[in-house]
Amino acid sequence: MTRFEELHGRISGHGDRTLILSHGFGTDQDAWAGIRPWLDTHFRVVSFDLAGCGPDGAHSYDFQRHGSIFGYADDLFDIIDELGIDDCIYVGHSVSGMVGAAAASTRPEPFHQIVMIGASPRYLNDGGYVGGFEQADVGAVYDAMAANFQAWAAGYAQAVVGVPDAAAIEDFARTMGQMRPDIALATARTIFESDLRSVAAQLERPTHLVQTTQDVAVPIATANWLHRAIDRSTLDIIEAVGHLPHVTASAEVLRVLERRLTGGPAT
Repeated sequence: MTRFEELHGRISGHGDRTLILSHGFGTDQDAWAGIRPWLDTHFRVVSFDLAGCGPDGAHSYDFQRHGSIFGYADDLFDIIDELGIDDCIYVGHSVSGMVGAAAASTRPEPFHQIVMIGASPRYLNDGGYVGGFEQADVGAVYDAMAANFQAWAAGYAQAVVGVPDAAAIEDFARTMGQMRPDIALATARTIFESDLRSVAAQLERPTHLVQTTQDVAVPIATANWLHRAIDRSTLDIIEAVGHLPHVTASAEVLRVLERRLTGGPAT
């Protein structure tokens, strides 16, 4: 079985150019359902479930490999090589934004453009750098996950979705809750304690950043830092609330993607 198959890879669309979708922590590839129909009209769309995510994510997760963001980048390269992709647009949400950065900084050739939605190179504050969290904050998250994972997932879903969208909250709680608790905790540690600022600063490919005006996971200050650090980057701050705008504000996200990826009007 190929890595693409192990990660429940899916291909759709009718375009000549390939676009890869990579979701964030706690969701799976179905999180792209709101924008995928439009993408399918313009691109050959490739998606997959991150290791540890999806209905049987425990089978694809390795504690050593995925103890680093670069392990997820290795999964991405496995998919790129298995599908023979030599030129793509990569769209990553949240942690997958940095997965794309790790991959493109190591081997930039396959990446034509990169889109990061709600991405952060470091979640912990560090001197003048604002990541949004103190070590005590993430320690409390770990404790809550370990004490009662399902209860934590339900509360986390409301905070991360950020708007009173019952369907989005329920779906996020479901996909988060289907992760094996020990894998979810290990993944959270990998994400919260990573520092990819130097990696982001090495990006050479055109990079488009999408950020909401209010995001409990990633403050605007972090998006501004990325914009300054990445040469040839653009930053679109959309009028939306929450960490999953591709789910809860898909029209706003599509306006950005249409303008940045196809040169079309922001309709």
